[in-house]
Amino acid sequence: MFVSRICPLLALLAVSAFGADPELDNLLKGVEARYNQAKTLQVVFHEDYTPQGRPRRSESGILRLRKPGRMRWEYSQPKGKLFVSDGKNLWLFTPDDNQVEKMKLKASDDMRAPLAFLLGKLHFQKEFRNIKAVAEGSGKRITAEPVTDNLPYSTVEFVVQPDHRIQMVKVVGYDHSVIEFRFDDEKVDPPLDDKLFKFQVPPGAKLVEDTP
Repeated sequence: MFVSRICPLLALLAVSAFGADPELDNLLKGVEARYNQAKTLQVVFHEDYTPQGRPRRSESGILRLRKPGRMRWEYSQPKGKLFVSDGKNLWLFTPDDNQVEKMKLKASDDMRAPLAFLLGKLHFQKEFRNIKAVAEGSGKRITAEPVTDNLPYSTVEFVVQPDHRIQMVKVVGYDHSVIEFRFDDEKVDPPLDDKLFKFQVPPGAKLVEDTP
């Protein structure tokens, strides 16, 4: 479920298309520079996911990332949930099920790197169209559509602050599901121990491996 919800976010944040608005172009280039130059990143995240016709679910925690492709989603809500990439494999531990899911990073289009902009894979030029920007507080709310109809989302919005920090990302799927991430307390290039990105299966947990 985590991987399927992240998938459209990865696809949409990997790319976009510059328009004829110099102010918007400069804003998008500034966001690219901020995240593409970072080696590590840490943010507090708040996620709201609303499937079509079902109640909204909320999760939160701390996300730590290191290039290339390493990440650690450590949840405070639900407590104990953990999602880790060591750059080769993805591991998802759900304490309620006492189960670990393992899959290959390269075998999944969902997870070349989750939240591509955070891992410095942000290139706006290829996939977005109809990009618009409106003022929102001290920042800008950007809305865009994917160039291709083959992706599972119809629109994306993200709020960017004057320092080019992405504060919020909202994705609307073709199935009318909505996922929104809010990011706080961002730290660029904090020292992160490599042990954070090495996963150990908890004693007694069931391991389920995806072997395509």
